[in-house]
Amino acid sequence: MVKPKTSRSSAKKEIDGKELLLNTDVQNHNYTSRLGVVTALPIATTTDIKVGDEVILHHNVFRRFRDVRGDEKNSKSYYSEDLFFAQPDQIYAYKHNLEWQCVDGFCFIKPIKNKDKFSLEPEEPLKGIVKYSPNEEYKNNLVGFKPNSEYEFNIEGERLYRVPLHRITIKYEYQGDEEEYNPSWSQSS
Repeated sequence: MVKPKTSRSSAKKEIDGKELLLNTDVQNHNYTSRLGVVTALPIATTTDIKVGDEVILHHNVFRRFRDVRGDEKNSKSYYSEDLFFAQPDQIYAYKHNLEWQCVDGFCFIKPIKNKDKFSLEPEEPLKGIVKYSPNEEYKNNLVGFKPNSEYEFNIEGERLYRVPLHRITIKYEYQGDEEEYNPSWSQSS
C-alpha cells in the first residue's frame, strides 16, 4: 500500500507564494504524481522496501482518467482517498536511509548534452550516465540503450530516464568532455 507523497497530481507548482496550474487535462499522464510513501507491505512477499520509504512508481498508480462515457474514474490501484495498491512491477526505485535504490531490472540514467554542433537536439540520443542501478557495475558508467526504452522522471529536481537493464546495449569509455543535460525546468519541482 502506498499514499501520494504530496498529492495525486503534479499539475500545480507554487512560485513566489502563488499557485500556478500547469495542466487541467485529467487524461495527461505526465502530470500524475509518481512519488509515493509506503504505508503497508504484503505479508507473503519479502522485500528490501520498508514502511515509510519513498517509492518511485508507475504513473497509473495514482492516475485518474475518463472512461468511454466521459466519466472520471480512479485507477485499478485505488483503495481509498489516500491509499493505493502498488504491484511489484509498478515500483522502480525506493528511498531508504536517504539514498535511492533501484529495484531489480531497472536503472535511472542522466541524459548528456549533445556535442554535435549540427544537431538541433539538446541531448545525446539514447546515451547517458547511470545514476541509480541495482548493479554496481553500471553505476556512473556512460551507456547506450535501445530506442523507446527510456521513460522520463523528475527525481529531486533532476531529469532522469528509467531504463530496463536488459535494454542497455553498450558501455562507452568516457572521453572526459561529457556534460550532463538537466534543463532548468526540471529543477523546479
